[in-house]
Amino acid sequence: MELDLTPKQPKQVYGGDGGSYFAWCPEELPMLKDGNIGAAKLALKQHGFAVPRYSDSPKVAYVLQGSGTAGIVLPEKEEKVIAIKEGDSIAIPFGVVTWWFNSEEKDLVILFLGETHKAHKRGEFTDFYLTGSNGIFTGFSEEFVGRAWDLDEGTVKKLVGSQTGKGIVKLDAGFKMPQPKKEDREGFVLNCLEAPLDVDIKDGGRVVVLNTKNLPLVGEVGFGADLVRIDAHSMCSPGFSCDSALQVTYIVAGSGRVQVVGADGKRVLETHIKAGSLFIVPRFFVVSKIADPEGMSWFSIVTTPDPIFTHLAGRTSVWKALSPEVLQAAFKVDPEVEKSFRSKRTSDAIFFPPSK
Repeated sequence: MELDLTPKQPKQVYGGDGGSYFAWCPEELPMLKDGNIGAAKLALKQHGFAVPRYSDSPKVAYVLQGSGTAGIVLPEKEEKVIAIKEGDSIAIPFGVVTWWFNSEEKDLVILFLGETHKAHKRGEFTDFYLTGSNGIFTGFSEEFVGRAWDLDEGTVKKLVGSQTGKGIVKLDAGFKMPQPKKEDREGFVLNCLEAPLDVDIKDGGRVVVLNTKNLPLVGEVGFGADLVRIDAHSMCSPGFSCDSALQVTYIVAGSGRVQVVGADGKRVLETHIKAGSLFIVPRFFVVSKIADPEGMSWFSIVTTPDPIFTHLAGRTSVWKALSPEVLQAAFKVDPEVEKSFRSKRTSDAIFFPPSK
């Protein structure tokens, strides 16, 4: 069976006046199920409130657009109320309860990428809502709710039946939500647009990597992430993950071309990608991208906490490590061609600006 790596857009799962929840479907993007990867997007309109929930999968959240407030409750810990904005990344381990709120006119849009090895459904996130028409309270009988929280029948009926919304609701404009605390961001949020750059190539591109040093909770979710931005017409060097990790990539902005080469030298993907699309690169496959005139940026997770990449161009590429005789024999070329090949791309760069 041929591997389908075609980039896909998400589909709406549910929504209403407060906003919508979208997800990528394993039936349309089979690599999600094959790689045990989940991907979803939350879009909240003004006064939209995503009610408290927890998930069966660890995730990394990335704020694509807008600003708002997030509530995070680690097991047996106090609630953290955090102001969030475009570029923020938040690691969300198993069992963490979260809620999300948008008080601004501009939509708040959040991307979620994560692993589904222990999920109920491979390739999909399953959220468990604490309230609402599909919340945990509605599943228990009034007797059990009353006994568990020591409540009278009238109060139980109000708690169980008052909130008829599902997942996302719209609050009254005058409703006051908790105010975020600046100190609550520490250790929970990293803004990828403001963080120190791990790679910075003039006229080429920039990278910010999420790791346990700049975002400690990354260690608990069990996989790494990064934000990559490349400039107009720049190229991201062909490379692959040499530790059997999958690369899950969401195009944040801009557009460009991508090629992926797999086993037997077969080009398994060659397409134009644009903002909003998601694609997955299988283990050990080689991928490269070239940006259009407006540049391109993407947010990725790699399914190992400390990924190791091998780039096939640049000073540190494997070609530079191989002896001249090996390259001459392997390519079946004379020493002059081998020397010309080796002498190019002598910097450590992984992004290549267009030739001037």
